[in-house]
Amino acid sequence: MSAQPSIRDFLYEPPGPRARRRITAATVVSAAAVAAGLALVVRQFAVTGQLDARYWSFFARATTWRFLGQGLAGTVKAALAAGALTFCMGLLLMLGRISRFRPLQAVSRVLIEFSRGVPTLLFIYFFFLAAPQLGLKLSAFWKVAVPVALSAAGMVAEVLRSGVNAVPRGQTEAALSLGMRDGSVFFKIVFPQALRSVVPALISELVIVLKDTTFAYVVNYADLMQNAKVLISNYDALLSVYLVVAVIYILINYAVNKLAEAAARRTAPAGKEPLHGTDTRN
Repeated sequence: MSAQPSIRDFLYEPPGPRARRRITAATVVSAAAVAAGLALVVRQFAVTGQLDARYWSFFARATTWRFLGQGLAGTVKAALAAGALTFCMGLLLMLGRISRFRPLQAVSRVLIEFSRGVPTLLFIYFFFLAAPQLGLKLSAFWKVAVPVALSAAGMVAEVLRSGVNAVPRGQTEAALSLGMRDGSVFFKIVFPQALRSVVPALISELVIVLKDTTFAYVVNYADLMQNAKVLISNYDALLSVYLVVAVIYILINYAVNKLAEAAARRTAPAGKEPLHGTDTRN
């Protein structure tokens, strides 16, 4: 039985022999250029002494990795808390945005645009500097989680709204004709389908939330970046520490992206291939 055509089959024709030769040649040239660039970088590191043992030997100690692991645990906790808050805030904003009550709809629209337009760092500075003067005192953990959640809530609201709009209107009309109330129709029929269709995008948004937690150094929260700064000050090894931390972040984000791709495959309708690239940031 032949497989059903995917979205890629409709968008692109399979490459011919000449195109395949060009792709192979371009791949070889690109790989050679990348390898040459890496060789030049390593050579420059060696010339400037950045490959000296004193900049790397402390990574052989268990205490170093334990310290980085503690920072990573702090980063994961802050990201998960911010992610949960983001979803709750985004859901509330989405409900207001699709409300039939015009003033609530207008207020929600303004809040969504405000959330999307203000940089995360400004939210963090507000909770770090201005909020205590207004009597709102939070721990360092919540001074990271709450601002990051506020920054991402607008985007999550729009993602959820797009999922709701994608549900066929006929299902709502059919449920209403059977005597169901608006709230029951939305939460029992519309929203479960909408949530299923946007799960990959929500997971990808977690990557943005995770990266935004790197601003935790502003409030002295012990996350991965903050602990990395401590290692740098103790060993005077800026380059090596930041390279190792960068690799850790890349691996985490790669795992989250793979999770989003797996969720996209599981939630895609039978016989259809999900669209790739679920990052929702403009």
